[in-house]
Formats: sequence, C-alpha cells, structure tokens
Amino acid sequence: MGGGSDLPISASSAVVGGSAALTISFAVLLLAWRTPRLEGAGRQVRALPPLPPLTRLVDATATRASLRLLGLFVLAFSVWAALAGQDDVSSNPVFGIFYVLLWVGLVPASLLLGPVIKAVSPARSIAFAISTALRLDPRVGRWRLPAWVGLWPAALGLFAFVWTELVSPDGTALATVTTWLFAYLVLTVAGGVAFGETWFEQADPFEVYSNLLAHLSPWRRNANGAIELVTPLRNLAGMPVRPGLLAVTSVLLGSTAFDSFSGSTAWLQFTQSTSANVTLVETFLLVGVCALVGAAFWLATMLPSRTARVPAREMPGRLAHSMVPIIVGYMVAHYLTLLVESGQQTLIQASDPLGTGLNLFGTANHEVNIWLSLHPTFLATVKVIAIVTGHVLGVIAAHDRAIGLLPSRDHSTAQLPLLLVMVAYTFTGLYLLFGL
Repeated sequence: MGGGSDLPISASSAVVGGSAALTISFAVLLLAWRTPRLEGAGRQVRALPPLPPLTRLVDATATRASLRLLGLFVLAFSVWAALAGQDDVSSNPVFGIFYVLLWVGLVPASLLLGPVIKAVSPARSIAFAISTALRLDPRVGRWRLPAWVGLWPAALGLFAFVWTELVSPDGTALATVTTWLFAYLVLTVAGGVAFGETWFEQADPFEVYSNLLAHLSPWRRNANGAIELVTPLRNLAGMPVRPGLLAVTSVLLGSTAFDSFSGSTAWLQFTQSTSANVTLVETFLLVGVCALVGAAFWLATMLPSRTARVPAREMPGRLAHSMVPIIVGYMVAHYLTLLVESGQQTLIQASDPLGTGLNLFGTANHEVNIWLSLHPTFLATVKVIAIVTGHVLGVIAAHDRAIGLLPSRDHSTAQLPLLLVMVAYTFTGLYLLFGL
C-alpha cells in the first residue's frame, strides 16, 4: 500500500533534509517564539467572528437528518453487498468501503469538514432509536462513564481494526470484515445506550479518530456552540486532554509505520522463509511498534517534568496533541495513492456490487484514473513534504504547549528530548517510505 522503494528522490537526501528541517525549525522557534501564542496553551487569542449562517445550516434539522440517513444508507448498502455479493476483493465494494473510504477517507473529510463521523454515524442513529424506545435520554444514557476510562476503549478498537487490516490472515475475507463490523456495531450501540454520547466520543474508534483530525480543521465550535473559523494549530491546541490520548496516537502512528515495514522486501522474504507462526510474530511486532512509539514519546515528555507547572503524570497527555499533525503526514505519505486509486475502484464497484451488470450510481463503466502512479516525481515530492510538514507542525504545537508548562530557564534544554524523538520519527518515516 505504501511502498516507496521506486520513488525518484534520493533516500539519503530526503532523510537528512527532513531531519535538518525539523532541527532548524526548532532552533527558530526557540529564538522567535518565546511566549504561548495558540489558544488553550497560555494567553487566549481571539478567533475570527462566528459564522451564524453556517451554524444555522449545519444545525438545521434537515441537514442533521440527511446526514444520519446517509450513514444508515451506507450501512444498509454494505450489509446488502456483504450478504449478497461475492467474497472477492476485486468485485465487492465492501472491502473498499471498510479499508479505504472509511479508514483513509475520513482523514481528508475530517480535515476539511470537521468531525464527520459524529455527523453520519449509523451507530449513533441506532442507539438514539433504542434509547428513545426505552425512554432513556440519548445524551446521558443509563449510567455515567468513569473519568479514568478516557479514550482507552477507542485505542483498543483502533488496534483491533489495524490488526484485522494488517496482520489477520483472513483480513480480505468477507466473513472477517462482516464479523468485525457486526461486533463494532453491537458494542458501540450498546455502549451508547448505556452511557450516552460520552461513549461515542471516547470509545467509538472511528469517531475518536475523526475528532482528533477535526482539531486540525479550520472549523470549531465556540463556547456558545456557534461555528467559527480558526487556524488549524489554534484548533489543535484546544483539544481536550483525556486518559488514553497517547495510546490512541501511538496506535495510529505505530500501525502506519508497521504497515510500511511489513511491506518491505526484507520482511516479505523473512515471512516466506520462516517456520514460525507469521500471524503471531506480526502481532507481537505490531504491538511492539505501537508501544515503542508511545514509550519514546512518554519518556521524552517525562524527563523535563520535575520542573513543569503540572504533575509529571500529566505531561505526556498535555503534549500528545502534537502527534496529530505527524499522524496526518504519515497517512498522506503512505495512503495517498491507495485513497485516490482504490477509492475510485470502490465507487466503480459500488454501482454493480453483485456483478450482474447493474449501474446503480452511474459509475460502473468508469475507469480508474492512475495519474498519480504515472507521475512518480510529483508523488514522491508530496509524500516527503507531507511527512516533514507534519513533523514541523508537531514541533510547533509541542513547543507552544511546552513553554506554557515549563519555566523560562528550561525552555531550550527541557524540550531537547522531545525534539530528538520527533527527529527519530522523521528519520524512521522517511526511511520506511523509501522501502529501505
């Protein structure tokens, strides 16, 4: 999916240049950015005026109902295609809907439009209907979710998804995808009925992922609920700090790195020649990569905690938001071609999910445009820029938050461990991108 061994850019130049860009950016920040400037990380910065017409449009009953119906339609269509269609990746659109449009497509959708999964979630719609039938308030449910739960259920759900996609030997079997979606719906709907909207915000893996990305969008709600236009980094600085945030970001970043490594020639040769249980080995490797990403970040943010203005245990969570731009950079670099080309293929398949000559949406006779694959220099440039830009934005977000948490005398030295970790992320990301 994300192989880059044939990209027409010098791998050593990209790695060295990317790491140097990150280091230089940090040096410039130390000299020119001495006080917090982003909202939520120090002094408040006034945003642009709210947008009442847009707020009224988004909050209109017709808009909300249309989005809910869209989500339910996609769910119903997927169930129909899964039950009646063929167990074949090349013809059944369920695989593309699950692995491409849902998983990768929510990245640009959330960046451009905000928390889209929250708006279209069929699980929310089903839970609302059941709660109403049981005479429960859909917003609060029957019980209150303990604060310590945080985002840990979402982290587990995200890991279950990436394991199914990247490790499971039956990940491209229709029964596996159908079973996963059924289990997801049952658990999510049941939790929504029991704990209300809090469950979706903290436990639904897709909604949590979408909400993280939406904090890099130019849209947010102010204290009065009105939509306003803000710079993405100020929006990011306002992300709520919850238990498990670092676990969520570590799974997202670590799984993308694992995906690139598992597609390398060296790893494929190993899996084809070893007598060990490959699924078990890859499971341990996936867990190890995600744990390594999280442990490195945790250690780098804990080292300066003795002089911080908050308890040491809070430091990793306070700075974990800075990993979101890095995640976006990795996703663009490793899945851009997949989204554009396989996404088109999924839309073509959707018109004829049963292979009977139907043309439900008028796309059955279209052909996939492979312009990106035919322009490798442009593609390589976009991928390298995505990784480097994501890390630079991550450094800015971390620096702005750190100078609000650390005394001025420690602004430079205390941030060095985190800078080293982010340089390591950059180096590793570009290293894997080029398939070395």
